[in-house]
Amino acid sequence: MIKLVVRYLYVLVALVLVASCSSTRKLEKTPMIGGLTGEAYMEKVIELSPSWKTVSGKVALTLNMEGQKDAKVSATLRLKRGESIQLLVAPLLGIEVARLEITPDGLLAVDRLNKRYVNVSFEELSRLANTDLSFNILQSLFLNELFLPGKVQLDVSDAKSFRISLENGYALLEAKPSKGLSYRFRTSADRGLLEESRIGVSNTPYALNWKYDDFTTLDNRLFPSHMLLAVEGTGKTLSLDMKFSRLSVGGDWEGKTELSSRYQQIELQELLKTLFKQ
Repeated sequence: MIKLVVRYLYVLVALVLVASCSSTRKLEKTPMIGGLTGEAYMEKVIELSPSWKTVSGKVALTLNMEGQKDAKVSATLRLKRGESIQLLVAPLLGIEVARLEITPDGLLAVDRLNKRYVNVSFEELSRLANTDLSFNILQSLFLNELFLPGKVQLDVSDAKSFRISLENGYALLEAKPSKGLSYRFRTSADRGLLEESRIGVSNTPYALNWKYDDFTTLDNRLFPSHMLLAVEGTGKTLSLDMKFSRLSVGGDWEGKTELSSRYQQIELQELLKTLFKQ
């Protein structure tokens, strides 16, 4: 009986040692970042994400398309978490002339001057882009926060879902590819600020880069007052520069636009032809 107990104890100790060695090897592969272990650093980055319900402010937009003159316009950004992202263009004495609204249902583009609108579901947008598009991902891009496909909002338990590596003073975070898309994030190793989100289409040169800088204090958190969206892989320059001012949190407004019967619905292709005509 004693020999049997000793044998079981020996097996138990051996298993503990193997598990310990395995854990040690795993920790050794995870780099120390800013004095923190990889997982602790990831938790810090996630905790820095804003928990605001609403954000609004002015934004100067510059659309750069190769072969065309830069299009510049002033607008108002209004974001209501989980409901809508609105860009309201009102350059003439504060009179709104156009509106872009993104909701969990899809995209609504309104031409106030010509009483026209385009309404496209995320299913159709995903089909046109040949990839999976999501309101939650677009919302996270505007809010300067990490995201994972299928998650509404991350918490510290999601820290293990990212692979971490160091590169030139930055921590690169990679999520598991999903539905033909890859996700990579670049954060400052010292402060844990998210400075770039990249969504790539697997096995193609196509990617969306969303860069952040000029961080300023907003509601006791650092938030970028400058964002640059760039599309890669098309062979032509296509970017949208966004410079924010007078940002604030809180407030309330209608999250979904209601249009009168005077507005005429047109197809997305018709709108694109108008926007990209030479």
